[in-house]
Amino acid sequence: MSRSFTIKPGVDFVLERFIDAPIQLVWEALTKPEHLREWYMPKPWGVVTSCELDVRPGGIFSIDIATADGQQFPNLGCFLEVTPMQRLVWTSMLFPGYRPAVFDDIPITAIVTMEAAGTGTRYVFTALHRDAADFETNRASGWQQGTAIALDQFVEHVKSM
Repeated sequence: MSRSFTIKPGVDFVLERFIDAPIQLVWEALTKPEHLREWYMPKPWGVVTSCELDVRPGGIFSIDIATADGQQFPNLGCFLEVTPMQRLVWTSMLFPGYRPAVFDDIPITAIVTMEAAGTGTRYVFTALHRDAADFETNRASGWQQGTAIALDQFVEHVKSM
């Protein structure tokens, strides 16, 4: 699996897993709102309250979450690249239709790659940050820990499909 970008230590965040399930199920769990609701938010921390995905370049990526203490957090972005069962790229730097985003959160560009590996799937999630300060703010907030928990939940969900 080749990359079209360079990982910058201290700026970018990478998680990799082998998922003991066919790539078709991994893709479905990643791109269907009914599945995404089950794993996206770390269970001890809260729930997904709404989810809308239009999985095409320029399409909407919208996942609203609520924390256990009732705080609401919208997550709105735009899909940039969609190669079914291989690569999915979205960003919070743009709103749907490639409209410039206005937000008060740390923006990321997420790149998910997957490839068949034996009877399962090699899955790699990469979050690109603007700079080391954004990376550190996300790390300190617990975002990276939460993302790792969500990925573990994703793997378990895919295996249960």
